[in-house]
Amino acid sequence: MTRVRGIRGAITIQENNAEHIREGTQELLQEMIKRNSLATTDIISAIFTLTRDIDAAFPATFARQLGWDRVPMICLNEVPVPGSLPMCIRVLLHVESALTQEEIQPVYLKDAVNLRRDLVE
Repeated sequence: MTRVRGIRGAITIQENNAEHIREGTQELLQEMIKRNSLATTDIISAIFTLTRDIDAAFPATFARQLGWDRVPMICLNEVPVPGSLPMCIRVLLHVESALTQEEIQPVYLKDAVNLRRDLVE
């Protein structure tokens, strides 16, 4: 039986430019799809947040390049908490999946592993 699940992911990038945002976004999304055995048709929606030091491009633009042209997406600024991780793209995917909540695998890449060490192997 499939249910609606949320899957979190995050990645850091080196520079605030479209190429780094594209590479980071696509690497993150492809890894989330792989680890959770998803098809594009399983994705209900995506919410991206970016730290305020990233503003050169929208991650949703690069998700569409992966074939996500029918997935509703929005991009927002992350709350600028002092001392928080810089240069970070985060995403919350809403998906249809037969996986249980415990089987869902969040994906934290590069320096973003520091956000949720408890969930990273």
